Amino acid sequence: MTRLSVNVNKIATIRNARGGDNPNLVKVAKDAERFGAQGITIHPRPDERHITRQDTYDLKPVVTTEYNIEGNPEPRFMELVLDVVPEQATLVPDADDAITSNAGWDTVKHQAFLTEVTAQLKAKGIRVSIFVDPDPKMVEGAAACGADRVELYTEPYAAQYHDNKEDAIAPYIKAAEKAVELGLGLNAGHDLDLDNLKYFHDNIKGLDEVSIGHALVCDALYYGLENTIQLYLKQLK
Repeated sequence: MTRLSVNVNKIATIRNARGGDNPNLVKVAKDAERFGAQGITIHPRPDERHITRQDTYDLKPVVTTEYNIEGNPEPRFMELVLDVVPEQATLVPDADDAITSNAGWDTVKHQAFLTEVTAQLKAKGIRVSIFVDPDPKMVEGAAACGADRVELYTEPYAAQYHDNKEDAIAPYIKAAEKAVELGLGLNAGHDLDLDNLKYFHDNIKGLDEVSIGHALVCDALYYGLENTIQLYLKQLK
């Protein structure tokens, strides 16, 4: 069964909008797990506009499923992750001022760098996933870097899904087949929601995990967090 990792960045964004500690990020993460989430994802950025450095430490002792920290492996991020030691680190090529992730790694061009940081993380027992576009060559490059998994960047799929879902899924099927062929684990994330998730899940073989935050939090405004998590889990059966 594909695991659901809930990205709690948006909870931190709401909290930070007013200062203080409401909503409480740690409580939401614990409740998300209690409601069925099989992982918690955060994406700390240098400006701390949502997840703060302290949040990263505060969540470590309370996440009982899988703790996934994603971000650009620049020195500050690497220092943080190597100190916290989550179960998984997802390497994303974000610029400091990026609103959200908008591309995968060129794992061929950046092979030397990614190989170096992957080795550092794996030496601490951290599973490494590299964020890539749905391109078999980028999947091959991730394997050459020593990654344990790839995370397929699904925004292009989501953008095309309602126009032509068969065309939208086609490159992801090929990328997933390459990952399975190479023995890589397979994650996916970005703009997956209650409309497009089931079709993606049903057509991508070997999908280990999806990471969903923005859409899930938006749905929770209407359905409540517990019910929303259950709705997403149903799409993954």
